[in-house]
Amino acid sequence: MRGLLLTICLSLALPAMAQEMILPDRPRVRIDTSEGSIVIELDAQRAPLTSANFIRYVQDGFYEGLIFHRVINNFVAQGGGYTPDLQKKPAKYPPVKNEADNGLKNKRGTIAMARTSDPDSATSQFFINVRNNLRLDWAPGNPGYTVFGEVIDGMYVVDSIAIEPTQNFMGHADVPVTPVIIKDVVRKK
Repeated sequence: MRGLLLTICLSLALPAMAQEMILPDRPRVRIDTSEGSIVIELDAQRAPLTSANFIRYVQDGFYEGLIFHRVINNFVAQGGGYTPDLQKKPAKYPPVKNEADNGLKNKRGTIAMARTSDPDSATSQFFINVRNNLRLDWAPGNPGYTVFGEVIDGMYVVDSIAIEPTQNFMGHADVPVTPVIIKDVVRKK
C-alpha cells in the first residue's frame, strides 16, 4: 500500500517538476570522459520528464567521477551509476516515468535511459547506442527504453569507449579493464 501511495505521489509530482524546470526544446550537455568529450543534444519536447531528470543530475554534479561500467561493442556504452571500484552510487531522485512511446528510436548515436525490468525505474543511468538497437524501442507489449537525445559531437569517443577491452568484475559483465571515467558533465545551454 505504501508503495502504491508513493507511486501515485510521484506520478503527480514528476509532471510538476518538469514544468518547474523549464528547458529549451534542445538543451545541450557535454560529457567529458577520460577518452574525450561527447556533446549530447536532448529532446526536451518529446522526452520532457526524462530530460528534466537528466539535467537535475547534471546540475548536481552527480556524474563526476563515475564510469562507463557496461560497454558492449556494437551495442551500447552505459554509465551514470557506478564508481571506478564498482560501488553503486545511490540515486538522488525518484525513478522517472518511462517515455519510450515518444516516437524517438534507439538509433546509433542516441542516448537513452537504463532501467530494470520495471519500465518506470530509470534514475541516473543512461546508455549511448553504438548501433541501431530498434529492439529496445517501444512497441505494443514492449515498454522500451526512453530515448531522450542524441550525440551531436564526439561519436568517435563513444566508438572508442565501445571497443575498450572488457572483463567480468565484481559480479558485473562487460566492465572496461581500464576504467572509462566521466570527469565532468556540464549543461552547455
